[in-house]
Amino acid sequence: MSGMRGGTAAAVGTIDVLVVDDDFRVARVHRAYVERLDVFRVVGVAGTGEQAIAAVDELRPDLVLLDLYLPDLFGLDVIPRLRTAGHDCDVMVISAAREADAVRGAVRHGVVDYLLKPFDFEDLRGRLERYAVQRGRLLDTVVRGQADVDRVLAGGAAGPVSPVLPKGMSTETAGLVERALRQADGTLSATECAGLTGVSRVSARRYLEYFHTVGTADVSLRYGATGRPERRYRFVGSAG
Repeated sequence: MSGMRGGTAAAVGTIDVLVVDDDFRVARVHRAYVERLDVFRVVGVAGTGEQAIAAVDELRPDLVLLDLYLPDLFGLDVIPRLRTAGHDCDVMVISAAREADAVRGAVRHGVVDYLLKPFDFEDLRGRLERYAVQRGRLLDTVVRGQADVDRVLAGGAAGPVSPVLPKGMSTETAGLVERALRQADGTLSATECAGLTGVSRVSARRYLEYFHTVGTADVSLRYGATGRPERRYRFVGSAG
């Protein structure tokens, strides 16, 4: 993860985001999603590759949410131009591009994540919260030996996640939800978790999504006769 500069945003814990998408309606939705998260702040929106490069130069975001199908440039071609210009912002691809070449190219360019359209708020929130946790670890890392280097290269997965719960989440409630998840016979829905723990369904889902983000839970979809599929969670082990 490259966004390790010591600017004002990093100092106060805010992550500045630039949204890049050629469809202004989609960009507006993505902006609204990001602004629902406390740590993140959208500082600009761009609709073309050239606009994105100019916006990064002017706004110096920490993270760019980058669409690949832009009218003037392929999104991945924006990244080397940013690096040549000396910008070290992180890039998360948000695109409908499912081609293996696009995914491999994104990995070669060092993107921090790759999210396929269409997606919902929970899908993006999980990735942004994971990014925030990993970025915080990188900013705070003191390299004393090989173990610290390995932890950085592993994206922080070797360290404990529970002390850095997202804002508004408590260790007590996290413990309740994790216990219910561990003891579940198979999978657990947010509604079932709420009934077992006494928290609201919305809170249960947020904690379950957090455990999915940090790798302690898997998510599967159960399709019913009507309506949206139900997200179900299964405990898979400790993230520590």
